[in-house]
Amino acid sequence: MKLRYRQKLFLYFGVLFMLFTIGIILFEQIRERNFKTEALEEKLAAYTEIIYAGLPQNQLGLVSKMDQLQGLLPPDLRITIIDLQGKVLFDNSINDFEHLSNHLDRTEIKEAIQFGEGSDIRLSRSNQQKYLYFAKKTDSRFIRVALPYNIQLQKFLKSDNAFLYFIILFFGVFLFFIHITTKRLGNTIKQLRDFVLYTNNNQVAQLHFPNDEIGEIAGKIVENYHSLKESQKIVLQEKQKLLQHIQVLEEGICFLSAAKEVEYYNGLFIQYLNTITDEVSSEAAIILRDENFIELQEFLHQHQQHYFEQVLQKQGKHFSIKANIFENNSFEIIITDITKQEKTKQLKRGMTGNIAHELRTPITGIRAYLETVLAQSLSPEKQNYFIQRAFQQTLVLSDIIQDMGLIAKMEEAAQTFELQKVDIKKLIFQIKELVANQLTKKNIDIIEHLPDTLIILGNENLLFSLFKNLIDNAIRYAGENIKINISVYDEDSDYYYFSFYDTGVGVDNEMHLNRIFERFYRINEGRTRDTGGSGLGLSIVKNAVLFHKGDITAKNRKEGGLEFLFTLGKQGCL
Repeated sequence: MKLRYRQKLFLYFGVLFMLFTIGIILFEQIRERNFKTEALEEKLAAYTEIIYAGLPQNQLGLVSKMDQLQGLLPPDLRITIIDLQGKVLFDNSINDFEHLSNHLDRTEIKEAIQFGEGSDIRLSRSNQQKYLYFAKKTDSRFIRVALPYNIQLQKFLKSDNAFLYFIILFFGVFLFFIHITTKRLGNTIKQLRDFVLYTNNNQVAQLHFPNDEIGEIAGKIVENYHSLKESQKIVLQEKQKLLQHIQVLEEGICFLSAAKEVEYYNGLFIQYLNTITDEVSSEAAIILRDENFIELQEFLHQHQQHYFEQVLQKQGKHFSIKANIFENNSFEIIITDITKQEKTKQLKRGMTGNIAHELRTPITGIRAYLETVLAQSLSPEKQNYFIQRAFQQTLVLSDIIQDMGLIAKMEEAAQTFELQKVDIKKLIFQIKELVANQLTKKNIDIIEHLPDTLIILGNENLLFSLFKNLIDNAIRYAGENIKINISVYDEDSDYYYFSFYDTGVGVDNEMHLNRIFERFYRINEGRTRDTGGSGLGLSIVKNAVLFHKGDITAKNRKEGGLEFLFTLGKQGCL
């Protein structure tokens, strides 16, 4: 049967005092044999406790302190202080106690070493007087007391039965008060236990605390418990709001402790970090070591101010690096792509001119070929040649119009795209089969590092166009005898983080990297027409990424080649 706390408490105190009482009774019953020495040892033990309570911690002042204590103790009590090595530090019965022999061989000291206390009746080697010795071991020394073993001592220790009766009566009264006290305390503790259990189970406990100090403490505990629960609820709600807000921010943000340990970061922070750094990593703390952030690292090391801001240019983009140090020396780092607004303005300004320029080329070619056929008398072979050339230009024109229509639909009618679960590994396999001849012709290998299960809820046609245009772009511009690497380097509950790179020539001027996703943008004049394509491939790639709640950037690899870092949302689309 499991005992309650009140019952255990009553039992502990009752057993303790009962053992004490039984010991006194047994002591009285066997006093004929050893009453004198045992009773005296009780007294001597009490004396050692008094002496121990008054002893200084070190040797300084020991003699003077002992002189003061002797006034509180029997005048014939011999007191000896011995260190743990057996050296006598004080003896009130011997003037020249410093020259006494080592006392570790004394019987009472040996017992104290083994049991904590020891006693012995013998003749003193120092003054040839018979004593009843009692020794007690403390943390740093032995305390030994002794009384002369004589007739006066026997009379002093003579027992009185009235004392025995008083002990028994006191034991009964003590048990009664223990019963009353433990009952009150046990009821309060039981109510507190019931309160915690019922509260955790969403039940209401009936509380009736006593009108005393214990009741006040219990009531305050209950009040503080309710306040703590309410505060935890509010803090949790605010934390959830903050985390949701951080996830949808168009800024990369990372919180670090005063010990520079990463506590939280969003996906955009890693995306921007990998754009700036030379190595792709999912570790946010790399910002504290990478050489691109030396000024930030010096600021965090010096702590001379609480705010830091720096504009960093990398991979054809401009990034704002900010840091705020809080009162507890924890801090946040914010990375913002500040080129986005300017890029949007440039796209709008150049849109009309780009469309006109790209359409003018195939239309001018079609017109020239047809005018030649109509204006000149050509052989059937020549006529067929010019008509074929005009037809090829119409195909280019058709590709441009089709791609422009796809981009317009993504921007203006994204809700019309059908959503379904798309197996990305299967989709890439289909693309590889479609471009197999081109890959073989240029000796290009596609290497995949993808999870076994890579499913995205999205539009299959857009995801197909995304990876197809990236592969086409590498085939057209990266060169021959290269490798194309497609991998997922990180993932969280909402996103997959992709890396797509080739080992080709890359982009000579990094300033172009900021604009390669623009419609009709060409790194060098005539590049699109020479290699084929509508000039809208990477623009389609970016819009497809945005449609799937992601973001994309391009960077030159340190080892050579062009790399695209992008995210795709696992569930749902914009």
